[in-house]
Amino acid sequence: MSRKKTVYIVRHGQSLDNPLPVFQAYDSPLSDKGKEQTRQIAERASHLNFDTIISSPQSRAKETAEAIALATGKRIEISDLFIERFTPTSLNGVPYADPTAQAVWREWEKSLETPGMKVEDGENFDDIVGRADRALAFLRARDEDSPLVVSHGHFIRTMVARIMLGPNMTRAMLRRFYELTSLENTAITVLQYKDAFEEDFRWRLWTLNDHAHFAE
Repeated sequence: MSRKKTVYIVRHGQSLDNPLPVFQAYDSPLSDKGKEQTRQIAERASHLNFDTIISSPQSRAKETAEAIALATGKRIEISDLFIERFTPTSLNGVPYADPTAQAVWREWEKSLETPGMKVEDGENFDDIVGRADRALAFLRARDEDSPLVVSHGHFIRTMVARIMLGPNMTRAMLRRFYELTSLENTAITVLQYKDAFEEDFRWRLWTLNDHAHFAE
């Protein structure tokens, strides 16, 4: 039997690489600003009603999850399902201006539009969408009614795009969605799995990019 769920998804705090003109390293940790952001999101999370924390293993996400756990007393579970869209390893921490890195990046971006195309070990369209599907199925199957997930900007938007655009989502649609949406560091996105009048259970977007905890 289907069960209603509310899933809070938090983007990690600012990493050291986020404001720099470099391709972000896989395990870039939080910056000082990111640590302050995690203090703010932890305070806000202490007023949310959720059951457990599920975090990407990447440092910037884990540090964010640990701040929330400290403020709420909730347990953290690590899941590789929620890592960031995986770029070719050769790009990690390399400046945007590097011509070789630029060439790899452009080819990798094409892999999000070209069926069957792979660039080094980077995820292509089928990889990232398949992982988003598995992540949503994982959340749907869990016993908790309201988990909190700490993940990453591109991957959160991929899950949202999959919910909103459905099984007929094309490569061009996903690219357009990436271009026209953005998430602040530590912003909250809320997904609900529920039914409605004359509608079956399905995932629904409730809130996108809520960063009211930054209000002064």
